[in-house]
Amino acid sequence: MKTLACLVILLIANSAAANCNSLLDFDAQKLRSSEQINFCNSFKDKVLLVVNTASHCGFTAQFADLQSLYQKYSSKGLEIVGFPSNDFFQEASDEAKTAEVCYINYGVTFTMLSPSSVRGAQANALFKQLKQITGSQPKWNFSKYLIDRSANSVKYYKPTENPLGGALEADIQKALSM
Repeated sequence: MKTLACLVILLIANSAAANCNSLLDFDAQKLRSSEQINFCNSFKDKVLLVVNTASHCGFTAQFADLQSLYQKYSSKGLEIVGFPSNDFFQEASDEAKTAEVCYINYGVTFTMLSPSSVRGAQANALFKQLKQITGSQPKWNFSKYLIDRSANSVKYYKPTENPLGGALEADIQKALSM
């Protein structure tokens, strides 16, 4: 009986993995946590906004608008994932300081991950794929990538694109309605 139960669980897990777009075949550690996030399990069938962030950047105030965007659309299927990175030398050297900026200073409730590289040869696997798909790697902190529910369509937005009230929000609304 135990063997049959194990076989069923294995088949279900393999079926779920087979139904996930390869772009989302990515695991990462949450910020200031030992918890791992599997993108297939957590974000499949969601509209996903991926943002490379930094704690000490002129665009850091965008955390407030990203949080507002998340509160406005999360119930409709939007997920936001922040990737702290020191690729532009503006991220805190201590993960606790990064968490403080995100969670205390800006009240972020969307997913934030442990710092990683987002550009060049050292970029994490997701950002390597995002660059390959869009032809654009982050040019600065707070570059954004909008991924549709099927993870087949990805659009890049420059750091200067405000999360609220512009093309990005309009594209999110459109993606959520599909």
